[in-house]
Amino acid sequence: MRPATDHRELRDAFGCFPSGVTALCAMVGGVPVGMAASSFTSVSLAPPLVSICVQTSSETWRKLNGVTRLGVSVLSVGHDAACRQLASKTGDRFAGIEWTASESGAVFINGSAVWLECLLDQCIPAGDHDIALLQIEKLHVEPNVEPLVFHGSRFRQLVGV
Repeated sequence: MRPATDHRELRDAFGCFPSGVTALCAMVGGVPVGMAASSFTSVSLAPPLVSICVQTSSETWRKLNGVTRLGVSVLSVGHDAACRQLASKTGDRFAGIEWTASESGAVFINGSAVWLECLLDQCIPAGDHDIALLQIEKLHVEPNVEPLVFHGSRFRQLVGV
């Protein structure tokens, strides 16, 4: 065991834990704004809460942090390119991506396994990230859609046994 001070080694260690991949999106000033995030988890059934961790330095998070409703899309197999695009620092993140906006301004990626329309309940500072606690207001579930999985810095598919 070594001290956990090397950022590259920490990223490699965190990458050993497989996670789903989400898109956090909303309409801002009449245009869709979004980002990819893999640090997403369920928190509570009553009230219905999920959390997502985002870098405090993220310009996109600064834009999304002030909206009325946020859309969380659990990305599915085949969304690899969309995920990379939503994670990019430059260009039109929504070019060629099919999406839907709710009346309240939450934005969802079409073909996702789950859509969650959320309110920002609280934002908790945690090191170089914020933990955004989101209250689910509405949802749409496609239980037969396979999720996109990120592990070891690669996208993977689940295999049934």
